[in-house]
This record gives sequence, structure tokens and C-alpha cells, in this order.
Amino acid sequence: MFSNKDITQFAELETPFYYYDLALLQQTLESCAEAAKVHGFHVHYAMKANFNDTLLDSIKSTGFGADCVSGNEVKKAIERGFNRQQIVFAGVGKSDKEINEALDENIFCFNVESVQELEVINALAGKKNKVAKVAVRINPNVDAHTHHNITTGLDENKFGVNAWDLPACAEVLKKSPFLEFIGIHFHIGSQITNLEVYKNLCLRVNEFAAWFEDRGFIVRMLNVGGGLGIDYHNPEQQIPDFKAYFKIFGDFLEKRANQEVHFELGRALVGQCSSLISKVLYVKNGKKKNFIILDAGMTELMRPALYQAYHQIENISKQSSAATVKYDVVGPICESTDCFGKEVLLQESERGDLIAIRSTGAYGEVMSSHYNLRENVRVTFSK
Repeated sequence: MFSNKDITQFAELETPFYYYDLALLQQTLESCAEAAKVHGFHVHYAMKANFNDTLLDSIKSTGFGADCVSGNEVKKAIERGFNRQQIVFAGVGKSDKEINEALDENIFCFNVESVQELEVINALAGKKNKVAKVAVRINPNVDAHTHHNITTGLDENKFGVNAWDLPACAEVLKKSPFLEFIGIHFHIGSQITNLEVYKNLCLRVNEFAAWFEDRGFIVRMLNVGGGLGIDYHNPEQQIPDFKAYFKIFGDFLEKRANQEVHFELGRALVGQCSSLISKVLYVKNGKKKNFIILDAGMTELMRPALYQAYHQIENISKQSSAATVKYDVVGPICESTDCFGKEVLLQESERGDLIAIRSTGAYGEVMSSHYNLRENVRVTFSK
């Protein structure tokens, strides 16, 4: 991925920083758009994955909408020029302030996650004499076969309306003059690499769509969420197989005439376009462990500490023919969990070497913090 020119450029910059490959981002966006167009599918970008302005501008230019999970994400989407009628607002805990602001902006749809939330939105919309479009997010109890901390579609999860609460949802919808029901919404988890999971989701979507239709509702939209994963172990395989992904839904969703199918993709679009570039501060060789201590830490990339997530780590200052050593690659933060990888086989490293932590475009920069009074993480882009 990195040319000699890239490495020379990196050596002149203050580390740590996120490096974004904008050409790869554009290729990924175009691949997704072309695959979705075959089926007439609508794509919203999940802004929680990365809300870097430069990335958002490219995503908006591709024609995608925005999937937002906070009031400030809704504001950011509008500031960056996303079409309001392509903005959906999800989230299990929307505040009254956030709902009111989204109502004022006349966004496309609220993805509603409880019976009580339906009642709250109806009341707030009524005070403004507006009608809010809503989709009911249903918890389908589908196992995404992903990390426990990023599973969202099981009965034990906090997200969505459980099946036993749907009759109450239907009653609220029928008696709420300031709500317009337009469809149903699902999201079962993140970093999903087994496409059979989505086949199971389609079967559940079909069941719930029929449930609403049997009770007199017109289901104009099926929003099946996102969650498509990337290959963290092989970052050079950079663009996910969007054709295979969308084909699953094309084959197994029982789509009605004039019914729209919407997706909310995040990681799959931006995950591979970035690497965190750091510098070796110290090398500590011991009897049981060898440590590389970087100037990047969990304040720059939280995922390994939070999820025990894997990222490929490379010493880009050394040739591949150099002798190799197993290192624990750690950061400078005063926490034992500040570790990017254990027993990582790298070229023998020394102070000043540049280290690339790959596949950090999603949930990297956006989850950075000021813990230990760390500075804002820097970013740079491909020329």
C-alpha cells in the first residue's frame, strides 16, 4: 500500500496521524454504488463510522444519504450538504432536543426503537403541527455471529422493538395523527463477514413486513441496516464484495412493487481507506516479552482496547528481508489495556521507525479522546 514516496512524506510529518487514501475511498464508493444500482437499492452512509469532513464530501458526492445516530450527526450531515430527504435518524436514546431539531430540519425518517419513543415523537411533532415519518426498528433476534460487544439484533440487546411489543406499536401508530408510518428497520450487528447471516435476516424481514400488512399498514420501505465487515487480516483486499452482499437481499427479500429497500453501510465504505501512522519511541527487550512503545495509543485508536480488535501492524521503515522479532506493540497511555497487538512478528525495530496500523478508517479517528490530556489526533490525505 505504501510507496517509497509515501514513507518519505510520512517521515516529514509529526506523528501519530491518520493517513487517508482518497483514491481507494472513491473506488470503494463507486463499487458500492454500482452494485446497489443493479437492484435499485438506496444507501445511507452510517456517519458514526467516520465523520471526517473530507470523507463526508466524497460520500455525499456519490449520491448516498446519511444514517445518523445523534442530533449532532444530523446537523453535520446537513452542514456537509446531504439531502435532507436522504437523512435517517436512528438511535435508542434520542433526546427531546434532538428530536425537535430533526423535526425542524424536515429529515426523511426517524428509525424508532420503542413504543414510548413513538408516543414522544408524536407529541413533539404535534406541538409543531408537523407529521414525522417513522420506521419501526424491530429486533429480529438474528445472531450476527460477530463480537458480542457489537451484536445488536438479539433479544438480549437494548436496540429496537421486540416482537412481543409490536401490537402495542401498531396501536400507537393507528392513534397518532402526527406520525406517518413508512416502513420497518433492522440492524443486527457490525463487522459481519458471513453473508448467510443476511439470508436469515431477509426471512425475518419478510415475516415482519407481512405482519404489518396483515394489520392494514402499507410498508413502503424496508431498511435492512448494514454491518457488512471488512478483512482486517488482509488489508490489501480492500474493497468488499458488494455485488454478493446486495445479491443476497435481491434474492431473498420479498420486495413488493413500489417498495424501497434501504441500507446503512459504514465500515465497509471507509474501513480500509486509512492507516494510523505512528513512530517507535522506545524498544524494551526482556526475558519474557519484547515491547515496542509507540507514540500512538488507545487515545488515537480505541478498538483493540475496547473490542480486543485485530489490526494488521507493519514496520514500514524496514525491508521485509530484515530479521524478525515478536513484539507486544503498545502505546504510551497509563493503562495496561493500551496495547495494539501481542506477539506481533515484525522486522527488528528501533527508535524512530514508522509503524502503520492498517484498516483504521472506521471507528478510528472518531473514537479518539483526550485522555491523559492527549492532543487532537492529526490527519493527512493522499495527494
